Amino acid sequence: MYPNLYYLFKDAFGWNLPAFKIVNTFGFCVAISFLVCAWLLVKELKRKQALGYFTYKEVTIEVGKPAGITELLINFFLGFILGYKILGIFIIKGAMNDPQEFIFSSLGSLPAGILLGLFFAGFKWWEKNKSKLPKPEKRNIRIWPSDRVGDITIIAAVAGFAGAKIFDNLENWDRFIQDPIGNLFSASGLTFYGGLIVASLALLYYFRKNKISFINVADASAPGLMFAYGSGRIGCQVAGDGDWGIINSAFVSNAEGGVQLAGSSTEFQKVLADNAHYYVSQFGSLSEVQHAAVKPFLGLPDWLFAYTYPHNVNSEGIPIFGCTWDNYCNHLPLPVFPTPIYEIVACLLLFAFLWSIRKRIKMPGRLFAIYLFVNGIERFLVEHIRVNTKYHFLGINPTQAEIISLGLIIAGVALYILAPKLKASRQLAANINTPS
Repeated sequence: MYPNLYYLFKDAFGWNLPAFKIVNTFGFCVAISFLVCAWLLVKELKRKQALGYFTYKEVTIEVGKPAGITELLINFFLGFILGYKILGIFIIKGAMNDPQEFIFSSLGSLPAGILLGLFFAGFKWWEKNKSKLPKPEKRNIRIWPSDRVGDITIIAAVAGFAGAKIFDNLENWDRFIQDPIGNLFSASGLTFYGGLIVASLALLYYFRKNKISFINVADASAPGLMFAYGSGRIGCQVAGDGDWGIINSAFVSNAEGGVQLAGSSTEFQKVLADNAHYYVSQFGSLSEVQHAAVKPFLGLPDWLFAYTYPHNVNSEGIPIFGCTWDNYCNHLPLPVFPTPIYEIVACLLLFAFLWSIRKRIKMPGRLFAIYLFVNGIERFLVEHIRVNTKYHFLGINPTQAEIISLGLIIAGVALYILAPKLKASRQLAANINTPS
């Protein structure tokens, strides 16, 4: 596992670049996912604009104005935060040992923050001053939905991160109440469906405000959302962020974090008992530890069935013999199913499927309905071998993701069936609101 890019480049190329410790591997993969998703969304919005699914909105802007106080203060604030934290990592002694902990602490470099803040504010003043006119002018411009992808991406990122943290802490309430502030501002602990729900609500408000068809944007977003989910799971796997499966009791681990087939079922039980302190802290008791025995088949490699996540970003497990990786020297005592790998493959295949049919689905809402359905099916199936908090009611014990994924499946079926009626009602509303 590679908690940050420093260890990735050091292991792969032998480069010793401490500055790369700043870049969390999972966060890097998520950033790439957002960029690719935004690019795909621009392509789809432009295609749908050409087909007449969207129209532009005329807005009046004022050009030639000098930089205002608010603009200068905002740029100073952004520069100050970057200087205080990012430059502070290189200035403050010991910060490079654990950049993630430093970023989420109150520590920083005040002089670096002030200097970079002044630079950002000065640059904004210079940039606006270049285009300043003797008398500012008002101009009408046309803004298409594809021109708003930057705003859409930022809203989705901020609301998605907030939703992912909120739902993760709701799912792990016992952990949250022990340290509310630490859990809210930690770099780990994110729930995809929480991010999807909160980001969708925030974007729904944004689209309504700007009179953009939400359902058409949802269709345009569907393939990119599936790609982003699969790409994000690459970060989960590479960083080892805890999104793994239940124990595969057909294997045991060794002191270096590798895996090997168990000689018998008693060998698994012995390793479990030897590490009772760890598993009791995780599950409450050894009887609650979930496991299934599946041996490799069809010539597939062992790591596709069992993985110990050595050097994982959460430092979960027990120490690795002879490890010198700062705070990342643990591996799981017993191998687990690497469920992120399964989701990477499944989601990238589903992305290819959605991308291939997008031009054939003419009814607004139906492509997004298919996305909801296949996304829900994929997650519902993988939940059966994932470690997650279970809820207890009416004699059943579902996880939060199972409940939400079942809701997505139902919503996908309902939207697919109701899409023609929704289109008819939108056309009726448009005719009523059109002056005769």
